[in-house]
Amino acid sequence: MSKKSKGAVKSFIESTYLFIIFLFLYLPVVVLMVYSFNASKSRGSWGGFSLKWYGELFSDSALLSAFYYTVIIAIISSLVACVIGTAASFGINAFRKKSVRAMINTVTNIPVVSPDIVTGVALMILFVAVKIPRGFTTMLLSHITFNIPYVILSVMPKIGQLDKNIYEAALDLGAKPFFAFRKVIIPQILPGIINGLLLSFTMSIDDFIISFFTTGNGVSNLSIYVYSMAKRGLNPKINALSTIMFIVVICLLFIVNKRTSKDKSKNVLFS
Repeated sequence: MSKKSKGAVKSFIESTYLFIIFLFLYLPVVVLMVYSFNASKSRGSWGGFSLKWYGELFSDSALLSAFYYTVIIAIISSLVACVIGTAASFGINAFRKKSVRAMINTVTNIPVVSPDIVTGVALMILFVAVKIPRGFTTMLLSHITFNIPYVILSVMPKIGQLDKNIYEAALDLGAKPFFAFRKVIIPQILPGIINGLLLSFTMSIDDFIISFFTTGNGVSNLSIYVYSMAKRGLNPKINALSTIMFIVVICLLFIVNKRTSKDKSKNVLFS
């Protein structure tokens, strides 16, 4: 067999393998999205195309309440985590010893690699110990806590790429420190900040385990609502809700990846 034939066979096998992997991952999601438009309540038969379950979805007061808490907590937690994470990134970068920076980065990354159930139980025990009633406040604090490391991971590489001479040049030209920071430093790390913000928002919407352990009566997000509904019996409204959530998350991830690719292309052009 010639090299060209071997290359064609190898390429076919790799393409087939990749297709099977993606089929295995996304076929259940495609089936779920298709059945969200099924007029029949039965999942074993097709009753025709209908938007019935989407209409019932938005007439469910419990669901709208869960959606409200999900969006509010996601927005507030991502904004607060973005501010804290950005400030923490500058603080970590300020350490002169690389060993200290490496140690702090390792500690910062622990919540990212740690299982969610460990973080959720630990936060629940903490709130019980300090006697904070579980509810909106505890869920919000929890989301801020697990979002901060993701912001640091997004902002730290941008700070590492900064040219310190630019900031000093701005000061030499008469700019005040805060003005120079706002006009010189922030624009250069803004892509990392935005990526961290979008990633935090996505993680907050997607979270279930930590929210489950830190919430209280009367407060639930969409993940907890879906879990509670599933225990009573699957309703086609879950299909409609899951379809909307999947599309929202995909759009946010697409924006993050788009911004990352644009930033990489700019770095290539200016390098």
